[in-house]
Amino acid sequence: MKEKTGDILSRKTAKTEEIVCRFLPKEEGWQKTVLEAMNYTMRAGGKRLRPLLMDETYQMYGGEDRDLIEPFMAAVEMIHTYSLIHDDLPALDNDDYRRGRKTAHVVFGEAMAILAGDALLNYAFETAAGAFNGTERDIRTARAMQILTAKPGIYGMIGGQTVDVESEGQAISMDKLLFIHEKKTAALIECAMMIGAVLAGAPEEEVAGIEAIARKVGLAFQIQDDILDRTSTTKELGKPAGSDEKNEKNTYVSLTGLDQAREDQARLTREAIGLFDQLSGENPFLKDLLMALTDRRY
Repeated sequence: MKEKTGDILSRKTAKTEEIVCRFLPKEEGWQKTVLEAMNYTMRAGGKRLRPLLMDETYQMYGGEDRDLIEPFMAAVEMIHTYSLIHDDLPALDNDDYRRGRKTAHVVFGEAMAILAGDALLNYAFETAAGAFNGTERDIRTARAMQILTAKPGIYGMIGGQTVDVESEGQAISMDKLLFIHEKKTAALIECAMMIGAVLAGAPEEEVAGIEAIARKVGLAFQIQDDILDRTSTTKELGKPAGSDEKNEKNTYVSLTGLDQAREDQARLTREAIGLFDQLSGENPFLKDLLMALTDRRY
């Protein structure tokens, strides 16, 4: 009997969860509180989307060395989680719930939440660096490290966050909104999938194709997030619904309306899958996952 996509996803997500949590620090020593805050947020669950996308792209190009890919899987989730901790702070979105649990600054205080976010970012690079082993594969590892340090940075996620914060309460153009979404959301998805391809030894033209696919998927993913913030409930989302409007954030829905947002989300997904079908590697599950992510309900 053929296993259903949803069952495969549940199994793979559980395995990814186990991999990510294996790299978390022990909660001991004088600095125990910040370690507890780091692990509290990391263990709050979530889709584990980015490490899963990384692993599936790695396998699509024949990657088999688990000691190489798994530190990077944990690292990209640490970077994603640090960004969520900082997003939720009173100075930014001021959200009290994330993934159905109280946020780090509510549980541990604002100062410790800031430190926990900083610590996760640093620990991500420390974790990924564990993939170096003094062999020829270190050339690929070094290239992956370049991507891991660049995509979340000032020309990627942080750049998008900066423009997002500065644009609150102001009318902005669609070009600026797309910049925010591409950098704030798509960049880390690009990061994950590109690293998977690089570590597996995919040709540069294939890595470039993966980057283009991930950008479109990331945009569609963020548009759907904007739609859900407007149409879903706090219980369904696991975080406050309507927080974008409360914080006077510019969203795809606020600029185009719900109908156009849905049309553009579907178009970007079709374009991404069209590019995916042109790749030399094959991974039917990854293709199904990319389509499901952009049409999720929570």
